[in-house]
Amino acid sequence: MKIATWNINGVKARIDNLVHWLNDSQPDIACLQEIKTVDEGFPRAEIEALGYHVETHGQKGFNGVAILSKLRFDEVNRGLPGDDEDEQARFIEGVFSTPHGALRVVSLYLPNGNPITEDRKYGYKLRWMDRLQRWAAERLELEEALVLAGDYNVIPQPIDARRPEEWVNDALFQPETRGALRKLEYLGFTDAIRAVTDAGDTFTFWDYQAGAWQKNNGIRIDHLLLSPEAANLFESASIEKHVRAWEKPSDHVPAVAMLR
Repeated sequence: MKIATWNINGVKARIDNLVHWLNDSQPDIACLQEIKTVDEGFPRAEIEALGYHVETHGQKGFNGVAILSKLRFDEVNRGLPGDDEDEQARFIEGVFSTPHGALRVVSLYLPNGNPITEDRKYGYKLRWMDRLQRWAAERLELEEALVLAGDYNVIPQPIDARRPEEWVNDALFQPETRGALRKLEYLGFTDAIRAVTDAGDTFTFWDYQAGAWQKNNGIRIDHLLLSPEAANLFESASIEKHVRAWEKPSDHVPAVAMLR
């Protein structure tokens, strides 16, 4: 089973690329972030025509997440619990039946957090990460395969940036940010990409500015975290970097994990 995550950076602007990628890559489950549309505006027909079931948690103009699946959804949960006043569409969970039992897949879009001097930005990011950690701890008690896939807006280590010195004042690379991600991982999650490679220049994002793609000035901020039960089924992982060279690309590329 191929599970992918991709920050599409506007599904309407990127629909041709999305359809091409789905046909080419053939993920069984695809998690999208920054769809930037309300649920009713999602180009559902084009995706369903390819054999996918579609569930979205949208928001007008920004944010928004979706899960596309060749498997039927048994259950769908929208919104990260823990803050009834948080109206930002950043979290959707799908539950599926597989020969190995239940599979839970989350598409998440973690807050950027900049500037770090503003509590409504950086404080919100850290509080969101704390909520995610508490939610994940509860889900792990079910002892089911769980994949937390998405744009985390976290650079885990210096090796995950081509020029880490450029990010020292950015919310994506703050010690508190990286520590919050480690706290989540220490619950028992496996970083799928780092499970197969410790190489540098392993990136998922290249900014549109300053020739970042041409200079390979990238960072790794899109992650697939696997629960112990999902890790037991883990076979391989990769980053589909070639997608960044397409016309009208997203600034992110898909990251993929293969499970039995």
